[in-house]
Amino acid sequence: MPNRTLRQVVEGQTLISAPADTTVRAAAITMAGHKIGAIVVVDDQGRLAGLFTERDVLNRVVAQGLDPDSTRLSAVMTADLQTASPDKPLAHALHMMFEGGFRHVPVVEDGRPIGMVSARNALGLEIRQFEKELEDRDHIAEIL
Repeated sequence: MPNRTLRQVVEGQTLISAPADTTVRAAAITMAGHKIGAIVVVDDQGRLAGLFTERDVLNRVVAQGLDPDSTRLSAVMTADLQTASPDKPLAHALHMMFEGGFRHVPVVEDGRPIGMVSARNALGLEIRQFEKELEDRDHIAEIL
């Protein structure tokens, strides 16, 4: 199951991004509207510049007393990111998250983000397959 490549995991995914000069409030509204916990920050050429997460809202904005209407993502994003290439297996990204203590890994190809793997959605297919296997097992038990 975790043998899927990251390209397969992010295939069909709509990547939500914002320029570095976006305000925290605008980014938070976008994140809430898309029900995501992180937004990729890109430069004017579409290259990965950073990542802004719901943890950043809490720890770097609210807890620091910054104004979300005037604070730009560039001031509070994580710029030094660990990323993964699309040819790596899902297990690689999961290991990165576990070892690094973070929940999002941007998938980057030629410096441009093509998707995001999160702890929450990374195992979506695997969880659905597991649930189906349990249902099949219950169904077989009923028949026997």
